Amino acid sequence: MKRLIVNADDFGLAESVNDGIIAAHDFGILTSASLLANGSAFAHAIASSLQYSGLSLGVHLNLSSGAPVSGAALVPSLVNERGELYLSPVRLGIALVQRRIRLEHIRAELRAQVIKVFDAGVTPTHLDGHLHVHVLPQIAPVVIEIAREFCIRCVRCPAEDLETSLPLLWRSGWAPLAKWNRSVIAYGVTSLAQPLRAQLRAAGLLCPEAFYGLAHTGFLNVRTLSELLASIKPGVTELMCHPGYASAELQSFGGSLTKARASELVALTAPEIKHRVERLGIRLINFCDL
Repeated sequence: MKRLIVNADDFGLAESVNDGIIAAHDFGILTSASLLANGSAFAHAIASSLQYSGLSLGVHLNLSSGAPVSGAALVPSLVNERGELYLSPVRLGIALVQRRIRLEHIRAELRAQVIKVFDAGVTPTHLDGHLHVHVLPQIAPVVIEIAREFCIRCVRCPAEDLETSLPLLWRSGWAPLAKWNRSVIAYGVTSLAQPLRAQLRAAGLLCPEAFYGLAHTGFLNVRTLSELLASIKPGVTELMCHPGYASAELQSFGGSLTKARASELVALTAPEIKHRVERLGIRLINFCDL
């Protein structure tokens, strides 16, 4: 049987993102979301989700942007002069190798984010990383430790079947430079994520058997989503997405996904996509079903 978890990242980033995620669940195929505990719209995300028992909620662990949940004074190696998280995964990885980042600060901040979600009345079903930071070799064991401490059974493993997803990306009409950039990121994240699957199994944790959405981050529309659905094999697959509505608040954050979120929302709620899921015999599930 083909079973699919459709998970939206960045729940709590902005109210327009929250509204898009709820719409994608209420009217489309989205089944799960990952909460950004230090997002400016975290409380709005919690309130928005209350009436949707079929929407499983996890924690989107963030070390790259916004104010730390634990407080800047407690994690000085992770913050800039303004007291904000600022390191991209690449810069964070380099800083870890150079021992300019203290692992106890990472552990303290990630624990604080998980605790904040529990304190909001949510029992997280899964953990994943903002910008896939949790696949870094030094951070993965910390995430596994936290998952076991808080009895969170599932952790995302973003090791994508690139032999399937990259040809789909390159057949699209997007600019070649953008496709090259996305391909490099997909290769890098998948390479780091491949050892994670064995680590999770050894720790008694679960993850879907397959993962999509990495190569198509920022490129997910009705056509590409339809093609990805046709590629799903028997077993459990996670499809990562980033739906949302356009807004001035979202634009102020910048980033490559600003315009793409609205396109993803259209795809996730398109009638033809829902019909395709049914025709392909795909059962939509969330992380509670694992």
